[in-house]
Amino acid sequence: MGAHTHGHPVTATGKHRKSLVLVVVITLSVVVIQVIGAALSGSLALLADAGHMLSDAAGVFIALLASWIAGRPATARSTYGYQRAEVLAALANAMLLAVIAVVIMIEAFRRLGEPSEVRTDIMLIAALLGGAANLVCLMILHGGHRESLNIRGAYLEVLGDLLGSIAVVVAAVVIAVTGFRQADALASILIAVMILPRAWSLLSDVINVLLESAPKGVDPAMIREHILTVEGVVDAHDIHAWTITSGVPVFSAHVVVDAESLNAEGVDRMLDRLVHCLSNHFDTEHCTFQLEPLEHAIHESRQHA
Repeated sequence: MGAHTHGHPVTATGKHRKSLVLVVVITLSVVVIQVIGAALSGSLALLADAGHMLSDAAGVFIALLASWIAGRPATARSTYGYQRAEVLAALANAMLLAVIAVVIMIEAFRRLGEPSEVRTDIMLIAALLGGAANLVCLMILHGGHRESLNIRGAYLEVLGDLLGSIAVVVAAVVIAVTGFRQADALASILIAVMILPRAWSLLSDVINVLLESAPKGVDPAMIREHILTVEGVVDAHDIHAWTITSGVPVFSAHVVVDAESLNAEGVDRMLDRLVHCLSNHFDTEHCTFQLEPLEHAIHESRQHA
């Protein structure tokens, strides 16, 4: 017997779709500016920052496409709909970040041995414009990054871009003041080093969802203790908690109920109590309970020993 809400909730990414569109537009505008600036100045760091921002725009676009796919209704074969598309988009985003970081690193090390001439005035202006745009994007995404893997991915990427822009500004100043042209390649390496940990963090979260691990901050053992406090509940087992996509946690359990409570109040009242308990301690839109009399629970223990 189960208890759940009907239909699929709007995914966390879907709530912030307009913000993502705005971030894509701003980011692509800055990419154009930085590519032109890199071509005119000869700065690898500026080109690396532009490449990183381009990957950000691509990642956010993937997230937007996935959120649209995730909003499609469930079917007889896809019983949860297509909400996992958002998780797959986050996986693609993490892989893209890793590739960009490796390419930047290889070129930067090559440039360390063969430093190129750099026009620091153009490099500095383009980097400052990129930093300002990144600050705007961070403000747009703030808050949503706590709800969705894809919003979090976009937020972390923009934050990395801001740090990258700062690195380019510092490199431009160093070159202008000291003539140390290798500062451009060193800034590029720093940008790549900042990208890799963020890619790994996002990939780790994606893996946890795909492996159907318990959501962060959720302890199934603690939830079991809460269920046991519900009047009439004798025991709870086969407890599972996982995530379909960001903002859509799912819970299921077999709950052993004493016959007296079940006969006196009926199945509906008992399910209402359990759902109320879960809504207070585990913020889920979809929970399923199998109610079992004590005799059946003993039978199940033999089956699932």
